[in-house]
Amino acid sequence: MTQPGNKDAKSGRIVKALSGYYYVRPFDAPPGAADIQCRGRGIFKKRGESPLVGDVVEFEETENGEGAVNALMSRSTELIRPPVANVDLAVLVFSVTEPALNLQLLDKFLVHIEHAGIDAILCLSKQDLAENGEESAEAEQAMNEVVRIYEPIGYEVLVTSSKRGAGTSALKERLQGHLAVFAGQSGVGKSSLLNALVPGLTLETNEISNRLGRGKHTTRHVELIDIGGGFVADTPGFSQLDFAELGIEELGSCFKEMRALSSSCKFRGCTHIHEPECAVLAALANGEIAPSRHANYVLFMAEMKEKKRRY
Repeated sequence: MTQPGNKDAKSGRIVKALSGYYYVRPFDAPPGAADIQCRGRGIFKKRGESPLVGDVVEFEETENGEGAVNALMSRSTELIRPPVANVDLAVLVFSVTEPALNLQLLDKFLVHIEHAGIDAILCLSKQDLAENGEESAEAEQAMNEVVRIYEPIGYEVLVTSSKRGAGTSALKERLQGHLAVFAGQSGVGKSSLLNALVPGLTLETNEISNRLGRGKHTTRHVELIDIGGGFVADTPGFSQLDFAELGIEELGSCFKEMRALSSSCKFRGCTHIHEPECAVLAALANGEIAPSRHANYVLFMAEMKEKKRRY
């Protein structure tokens, strides 16, 4: 990262990147002030650096009403897909139904978030669908299953309904002081949830396609949404999750409950699949680890080995 140099320069955060421009919000900007449209200095390209949405930067305004980003401050985190810097909280949005809750996909998201070193909370949307109609029993069961499996591991679970506004004030309070990313399966209501969080925000939303059973992507670029006291990155990223950035030996550490037990395994580098005196397998047998979590871990491990074999 480049270091601050110009004593007359200002500091701010990149809140949007679009068509080669970086839109910087100065830290001292009054509420409602326009963001500064900036170009990045050529020095970034020479150093192989690239400013990202979420970056804290040093910039200066130029004579044409635009600005130039001169320096990037050190990042606490950096996501590759979606490309966002300094995210410190991930809100994984999954609907209780329409589309049906998919624990395998939820665990895959959690693996990526844990690998990135970011705290995660699980947000169950469309609570209203659990209270009436034919699918209410199925949705109620899905909600209870998530609470039963993930709260004991240490994940916070929030239940919301954008239509009724239920749970949105608790979520907004939880987001205060954070730069969060909303992630989740397409069609789960991420944009609707953000619209409910921020009065006047009109993010494009799409109804679920009955034919496909999933939603169409409604977000086209990464942008930080100011929710008052915090930011949320509304992003099209995380739609195609793979394990390209993750080593096989790192997978177990991305499952919180396995990470806590691994030091008690007999063998160093235990895969938690077949080894004798494995603390994880013992906990699984005793009902202390959810079978779905371990089954997904085994599935992800096989997927990673297959990918490695092919390449």
